[in-house]
Amino acid sequence: MINDAFGINRQCDNEVQFQSEENIAQDWGTNCFANDEVNRDKDFFKLARDGEQPLYEGCHKYSKLSFIMKLYHIKCLCGMTDKSIIMILELLHDAFEHAKIPSSFYEAKKIITKLGLDYQKIHACPKNCMLYWGVDDENRQSCKVCHESRWKPPVKHNDRTCSQQGKKKRNVAAKVVRYFPLKPRLQRLFLSTKTAEDMRWHATNGNNDGLMRHPRDSEAWKKFDELHTSFASDPQNVRLGLATDGFNPFGNMSASYSIWPIILIPYNSPPWLCMKSMSFIISTIKPGKRMSGNDIDVFLQPLIKELKELWQDGVDTYDAFTREMFKLHAALMWTISDFPGLGNLFGWNTYTGLACSSCNVDFEPCRLYHSKKWCFMGHRRFLDQRHRFRLNKVRFNGKQDLRNPPKLLSGCEILEQVANINVIFGRTPDVSRRRKKDVLVTVMHRETPSNGKRKAFFFNFHI
Repeated sequence: MINDAFGINRQCDNEVQFQSEENIAQDWGTNCFANDEVNRDKDFFKLARDGEQPLYEGCHKYSKLSFIMKLYHIKCLCGMTDKSIIMILELLHDAFEHAKIPSSFYEAKKIITKLGLDYQKIHACPKNCMLYWGVDDENRQSCKVCHESRWKPPVKHNDRTCSQQGKKKRNVAAKVVRYFPLKPRLQRLFLSTKTAEDMRWHATNGNNDGLMRHPRDSEAWKKFDELHTSFASDPQNVRLGLATDGFNPFGNMSASYSIWPIILIPYNSPPWLCMKSMSFIISTIKPGKRMSGNDIDVFLQPLIKELKELWQDGVDTYDAFTREMFKLHAALMWTISDFPGLGNLFGWNTYTGLACSSCNVDFEPCRLYHSKKWCFMGHRRFLDQRHRFRLNKVRFNGKQDLRNPPKLLSGCEILEQVANINVIFGRTPDVSRRRKKDVLVTVMHRETPSNGKRKAFFFNFHI
């Protein structure tokens, strides 16, 4: 586990044998700095020492590191709270004084974090207008759109603030987004000998019987290979799917807290692995009581930046299966969401007569008189021209449907539809609800009809 985490073949017998800085830089790519390598060596030495140190004198089954990892794994699988694991560690440390068990959860996490795959805390505007991220916005103290403060107001105690009581004032961010960098997680898939071979399954598996078992059997995958032959020529390049939805992490539906994770799925591996939860890659975790709506584009900025770099430049990666360095590229192939999520990710208007994503502008909606809901009766146009349902009036809406299936629009045609739609992110106080409805009606009745609420951020990624 330690060797896979650090991406170098090292042996730990009686002492740790380190490679030279030149060999380490060759394994990790030419962009590694000497200071990073020295810190990595220190972390590796500490982890190797904890991995060799027995849990107690005479114990041959568990080391200090393996016991902590097993306990942390149980915590994650069973959904235990931090408070419960703290109490367990305190009890074990007090009951078994001779055992090398950390006395607090903080000490245990300090050991685990040396394995890498950390996340970044990015401050965000509480109204979802912007991220305090990047060279221009990282040091801002207020939002550049709504001018809301970046920090929470200080907590008052007995009509006096903490600073008046002689305590050092500490700013607390109003909203924090957790971002998990994508590049090291993709590199980790090839650093382990157990997963590096599975990452080229889509190209090495020879079952081409025409059945749909995996996304690689789809027409979209094959069309993508025809358009981007250089990307498809290397089976190590990663194809990704993106999914997002909101849920209550505590399981208590009466609680108002919710989070909105953005998850990536690597489709290189076989179907019995890629759809397992252990294969999912968490990209972003956004807290909030409400759905993101159009503002999800604000939180996709770090991910889109990394996807652009992986598509254009790639990243140097070591393959433990072939024991060679290669340039890893990645492409976002699909998104997975329910119908309301379609409106979030791609700005699709899912609440009017234009909501059918198949018909687009070639629509014929029907509004139910009593329930005031939209329904779509154009499903018969996809049948064969001689099908009896096309001429049946009694069982449907009293009309015959002799239309052809709707035309499939290309990416350029869809981009042309949404090119002139401008959206201001965040909840600006000067835009009333009535004005938002007027803007929506204006978009629906312009010369080039479209069902788009905004130009999706993915159009800025690749066309």
